[in-house]
Parts: sequence; C-alpha cells; structure tokens
Amino acid sequence: MKTEKRVVIISGAGKGLGRSYAHYLAARGLAVVVNNRRHASDEEASADAVVREIREAGGDAVAHYGAAEDPQTGESLLALALEHFGRLDAVIANAGVSEGATFSKQSPQSIEQNIAINLLGTAYLLLPTFRHLYEQGSGHILVSTSAAGLFGEHGLPAYSASKAGLIGLMHSLAHEGRSHRVFVNAIAPFARTQMTEDTLAAASIPGLDPREVAPVVARLIAADSETSGEVFIAAAGKIARAAMLCSGAKNVSDCTDDELDGVIAGLIASPVEHEHSSAVAMFKAFIST
Repeated sequence: MKTEKRVVIISGAGKGLGRSYAHYLAARGLAVVVNNRRHASDEEASADAVVREIREAGGDAVAHYGAAEDPQTGESLLALALEHFGRLDAVIANAGVSEGATFSKQSPQSIEQNIAINLLGTAYLLLPTFRHLYEQGSGHILVSTSAAGLFGEHGLPAYSASKAGLIGLMHSLAHEGRSHRVFVNAIAPFARTQMTEDTLAAASIPGLDPREVAPVVARLIAADSETSGEVFIAAAGKIARAAMLCSGAKNVSDCTDDELDGVIAGLIASPVEHEHSSAVAMFKAFIST
C-alpha cells in the first residue's frame, strides 16, 4: 500500500513519551509504525494497544514488536514501513532503559545491557533507516538523549554514558546527512513516565505530562524543518537549546606544575563561550589560538 501521508517509525512507542509522540503525530496526519517489545505479562501488547487507539481515532498505524538491542530490528522496521505504507519519511529513536545503581555497585552485565539498548539499539535502528533516507534524498531523524547524557547524574553512570554517546552519533549523522537533506537532531525530554516516576516523585517534581513534549518533536521532524545537528531540552511546554562549548586554548608548553595548576584553575573559573560546528572546526580553532 502506497500512502500519501508522511510515515514515521517510532521505537519504544508503546508507553510513555513514545506513545504520546505516536498519538500526536497520527492526529496530525502522519502514518505511524509503532515499535515496542512484547512482554509475557501483557494481555495486549503495548504496541497493539497504541495502534488500536490510533485507528479508533481515525489514524493510520501498524505495530512492530522487535527489541531495540536486536541488530535486525532496524531492517525489520524499515521493511514493515515500506511494505505497509510504501514509504518512510522520519525516524524517532525513542526506545531506552534507565538504571538505578551507582557505578561501584554495577556489574559488567548491567552496564552492557544499558548501552546495548540505549546506544547500540539506536545505532541498529538508524543503520538501515538513515541509509534509506540518505539514498532517497530526504528525511528527518530525531534521537532521544537525556540531560544525564549532557551533564551526568549520580546513580546513572551507564545511562549517562549511553545517552552522551547518542549526542556524538547525532552530530556525526547530521554532518553526513545534510548534503542529502536528511536532518538529524536530538531531544532531551523530561516527562513523568513509568521509567521516571520514582525519580521525579523522590525529587518532589510535579506535572511533566509527556504530551507536552510532543509538539516539539512534531516540529523537528516536520517536512519543512531544516534544523539539524542540534540538541533540545523539552518539558512542561518549554524548550531550551543545549550545545557543546569550548574555551579558548592557553599555551602551557613552558609551564611548571604550579603554573599549569593555575591555568587549569583559571579555565575552570572562566566562562566557556565558543561553539564549533564540528570536531575538525574545534581542532583548527584550538591550534590557531
């Protein structure tokens, strides 16, 4: 079936933020491929429930049950989108898992699981879908990162590392995709979901309905949006831009240890003001300072 509607794949769309994105985008006329893994305890798979709700409201959607960490999930999702709707226009890599242990109490297995789902799972999704959008010469990708990936957080070491890795992946794909009109961004949402409920309750943070993030998501993957290579924080009807910054370089080639300590202390105390378009641009600026 070939649809005239724009088609979006959303991973982790059975609950929480992904579910809100799916409903909002379907209501705005997009056809949605709703991905969420099955759980043995589910009477109705969460992906099926979201698809049913979208169809009852008059929208178009199809369910997919692949696990994020399965290397074949991306290929399977792309095939389903093309088979069922005949096209693909956007991908929202939303699937993820949190954690609740400090680094000193973790095992290699727990770290591996978090990175496999959050970082590798996103890469597995984007390998075939980015290639498809690149070859067709148009498309939008939105990667779900986190404030923990930007700033770190106590008790979330593997989660923070995996989400920081996604920012680097997003920037790289934004550079690669720009010449083929594939626009790639990242969003760091705050919302009250099953994954964040305990953390937000402990911090006495009210509100944060995931539906308040969906309008930002919709604009970032809109057909007329050419925003790319950006990180946005979104929550409670608000949006902010986040960016990697770098100070000016200081010459320390002839410094003693005490002098080097002073330079480091000065850099820490000074504003970090410079933003660079790429790693190469940063290095050139660093060398020329």
